[in-house]
Amino acid sequence: MSFYVYIVASRRNGTIYIGMTDDIAVRVHQHKTKAFKGFSAKYGCDKLVWYQVCETREGAFLRERQIKEWRRSWKLKLIEGANPTWIDLYEMLNA
Repeated sequence: MSFYVYIVASRRNGTIYIGMTDDIAVRVHQHKTKAFKGFSAKYGCDKLVWYQVCETREGAFLRERQIKEWRRSWKLKLIEGANPTWIDLYEMLNA
């Protein structure tokens, strides 16, 4: 089983949300459909712009906490390093 740390955004350089899950396709779909009335639904964070696979739940949890403590500029560099045009990676998950 794999675990994922991910970032969803409202748009390029917009509001971002960082989370972790064991099923990234289902979780991003929940963001897209606003299944939960929380931060990401309120601010329209529904575009998967970055994710990382981790081998353990603890590893994903620690990585999520690490990134959440970063400055915003570091988070943007992380996204743009892997996804410079901020395309929605959700469609690629099912490919």
